[in-house]
Amino acid sequence: MKLLTVLGSTGSIGRQTLEVVAGNPGLFSIYALAANSRVKLLAEQARRFKAKKAVIADKRYYGELKNRLADTNTKVAAGRTALCELAADMQPQLVVNALVGFAGLEPTLLALQAGKKVALANKESLVAGGHLVMPLAMENKIIPIDSEHSAIFQCLQGERAESVESIVLTASGGPFWGRTVPELENATPEEAIRHPNWRMGKKISVDSATMMNKGLEVIEAHWLFKLDYDKIKVLVQRESIVHSLVTFIDGAVLAQLGMPDMRVPIQYALTYPQRMTSSAARIPWSKLDKLSFTPVREDSFACLALAYRAGRTGGSMPAVMNAANEEAVGMFLSGKIKFLDIPRIIEFVMNKHKVIAVPDYSCLVEVDREGRLLAREYAKKKG
Repeated sequence: MKLLTVLGSTGSIGRQTLEVVAGNPGLFSIYALAANSRVKLLAEQARRFKAKKAVIADKRYYGELKNRLADTNTKVAAGRTALCELAADMQPQLVVNALVGFAGLEPTLLALQAGKKVALANKESLVAGGHLVMPLAMENKIIPIDSEHSAIFQCLQGERAESVESIVLTASGGPFWGRTVPELENATPEEAIRHPNWRMGKKISVDSATMMNKGLEVIEAHWLFKLDYDKIKVLVQRESIVHSLVTFIDGAVLAQLGMPDMRVPIQYALTYPQRMTSSAARIPWSKLDKLSFTPVREDSFACLALAYRAGRTGGSMPAVMNAANEEAVGMFLSGKIKFLDIPRIIEFVMNKHKVIAVPDYSCLVEVDREGRLLAREYAKKKG
């Protein structure tokens, strides 16, 4: 039985991870769960899965979590330090990092330093700190959970890295595909989080709507698969059936296909290198009349080009871009800025930033802080 810690257990990926665990009795045991502030759900999860430990990052909810689990054997802790200690705990074999944003980088580093395998859904770990993470991640220590990176990871099994010519990351296009720039100007948060194919949290849903999610994945793929940015392409695949493709130097192309269900890549990450039976829906081949591939219109989705620019620039630029995006998305969701202000803010912050070539973790923390301050500065001036 594999012992798991799930960081971000109350988010979309965390909840689906626990669905996979529940659907495979006898294969997994939950050692610890951590969440930011959804204390009621965290307590329910810890009770259901008999977690040894439960951590709530927001210290304000420590008392409530302790009270909710008072009649259990679950050890309760709170705060950022407790969450990081959980990531480095020597007991579990696998840490699922489903935290959102830059906050996931430090736990990834600590888990890898402790010799843990990491099932990674926190793409910002590699976007902001890929140069710090990957030297710690030899011998398949990181198993990607993102459907696109899981697809590429699966296509590369048994293949030599030097045999890869290029890869294609597929995108659904999100809820705003086909809209013109004027039509996007007054797009609402409610529209942005209404993804047509995937069940996701609010932040990643907005990132999908702006295509920044795909930009972050481009940078993530650069680090995971050691590929130059010119070898990483993006195409819109509206059906969300083809999850990504790999072209090899002999002209052969491998793709991983499946219905849009995050439980499939999650389960693969948890059971790798084995495959286990899954209840996921199968592709209805007889009813599938097309698989379409369309280039991304950069005039409507400027965030993708900004991400490529940040990745190619390297150093601290991806970290400051990510910080600006996180802050801008938060402001958009709270109604403080418009949808198209998101790329405007990111570009403003990137233009202001002085790149640091090889930032260490403490430097990245300051870069993240700078990016957020500059984003708020832009929004304040505009407002």
